Amino acid sequence: MINFRKTVFQTSFGFAEQLKPGKGREVVFCGRSNAGKSSLINKICGQNKLARVSSSPGKTTTINFFTSDADITLVDLPGYGFARRSGTELERWSDLMEAYFGTGRNIALALILLDSRHDPSDDDLDMIDYMNRFDIEYWAVLTKTDKLNRTELADRLSRFGVILEPLNCAEIVPFTIKDEKSAENLRKLLSARLEG
Repeated sequence: MINFRKTVFQTSFGFAEQLKPGKGREVVFCGRSNAGKSSLINKICGQNKLARVSSSPGKTTTINFFTSDADITLVDLPGYGFARRSGTELERWSDLMEAYFGTGRNIALALILLDSRHDPSDDDLDMIDYMNRFDIEYWAVLTKTDKLNRTELADRLSRFGVILEPLNCAEIVPFTIKDEKSAENLRKLLSARLEG
């Protein structure tokens, strides 16, 4: 099993021209601003301060790279859908995303974080379309499942299945940062996928 606790910060890039070629396989964390990407990385890696977490949306404006076990790189992308960004900032974000996804990197898997309580937003569906356009396998990680009771969670999982099955989603994973079992389940699933 991959030892995610060995993960260390590698580097950050904020502009397309700064991006270096990838080395080895990459696992990408995507989601709207404030979806909890950095918190999820910290949780599965068992480190509180590995990825910088902010309570304000739109604070992660760089692509952050973390070197993990088994030559895996975890990639924390800037959040999408934050309306208060300026036109210049949105253009920089768009250029950065196009450069990242369009330069032949070895992206083994993308995790798209979706709030389990709500259907995917238009921005989420755009990101899913992006994954399909670049033929990148993606999983939907349904966050904040601790806010739902067992019946509600079962209903939401069924609903996401209906929405995402036609959109080539390879796996739907319920997750909450408040439960270590949830983190361990995701570690096992990732290890099985990346070591298989």
